[in-house]
Amino acid sequence: MGDSVTGVAILGCTGSIGTQSLDVLGALRDRFRVVGLAAGRNLSLFQQQIDQWQPALVACEREGDRAALAAGSAHWATLDEIATHPDIAIVIVATTGKVGLAPALAALRAGKAVALANKEALIMAGGLLQEAATAGGGSLRPVDSEHSAIWQCLWGERPEDVSRLILTASGGAFRDRSLDELRTVTPEQALRHPTWQMGRKITVDCATLFNKGLEAIEARWLFDVPLERVAIVMHRESIVHSLVEFSDGAMKAQLGLPDMRLPIQLALTYPERLPVHGAQALDLAAAGALHFETLDMNRLPCLRLALEAGRRGGAYPAVLAAADEVAVAAFLAGEIGFTAIAGVIEETLSAHRGGADADLAAILEADAWAREHAGRRIRVHAEAEPAASRSPAR
Repeated sequence: MGDSVTGVAILGCTGSIGTQSLDVLGALRDRFRVVGLAAGRNLSLFQQQIDQWQPALVACEREGDRAALAAGSAHWATLDEIATHPDIAIVIVATTGKVGLAPALAALRAGKAVALANKEALIMAGGLLQEAATAGGGSLRPVDSEHSAIWQCLWGERPEDVSRLILTASGGAFRDRSLDELRTVTPEQALRHPTWQMGRKITVDCATLFNKGLEAIEARWLFDVPLERVAIVMHRESIVHSLVEFSDGAMKAQLGLPDMRLPIQLALTYPERLPVHGAQALDLAAAGALHFETLDMNRLPCLRLALEAGRRGGAYPAVLAAADEVAVAAFLAGEIGFTAIAGVIEETLSAHRGGADADLAAILEADAWAREHAGRRIRVHAEAEPAASRSPAR
């Protein structure tokens, strides 16, 4: 591969971030080449992507699905093999769940730039990812709009001058509903985000604001700032993507219309800024007034639990992420109600017994334990709730 073209891999290429990453790369073919693609279970879309991009390496979630795909000249590989391949300089980790952790660690140890859109990897093992980057010479580049905003605000600034990181939250689909109204929320309602188009799991996490707790933990690791100095404020318009407050009281913010292609492209082209193909510029006069509000933590138990797990550290964040993943899947399947998600998470965290430190083996063990325990708690909640309060998403 020529020096002028950068090799890229996308892990999770058929998801929301993965498909938008390919859109961005399609407009930058003179700079980037897609060398590796890895998908989950959307085989029809994956086949289209293989045909269009002709990657050298491919992987899919279930090995048995290989027979259903025509890989052409591509070589079937593991996620770790793709993440560490010498022709790949940037690895976009856009998977969901813990599957993104091992290849992210491998890529960092191999000196790659990791454009991270997978929350669970940082939540479960943020410290280990930092160590891997230091040991291998790799780097983490945030893809989430909030973390990309903070990243941009910190360019050229001294770490010792940072007072607080301030994440903004749209409030999700139910930001104005009462606690009583939340008890009857359906999966279809939870999947109607007021601003962003995302995958099903993260859209539900936005509705509970669990995702904002995860983002606070991520920010702690990405920017080496104690969790106590990460704040969250509700901002309905989703124009200010996040802010940084400095020791002199000054604040810097990154503003823009909601469009994930900007943070994706920035993670690819850093430190350059290039026009984003098809992006609409922000018109401040048209946007009008921007509003900021304090979050009502009494209505947001999932956010509270996420922040508590982040403060406890060790394997607690891994337990948190696993319990939520299991609970959200049960909610989407109609097995439990919306408000039971927080109950399952809290009961699983309360039952966990772990120390302040955790290596990778302990983290993976805690993840497996949490999934099993959360599954048992789901059965208890399902038996206790009236069936009328639950319905699967179609």
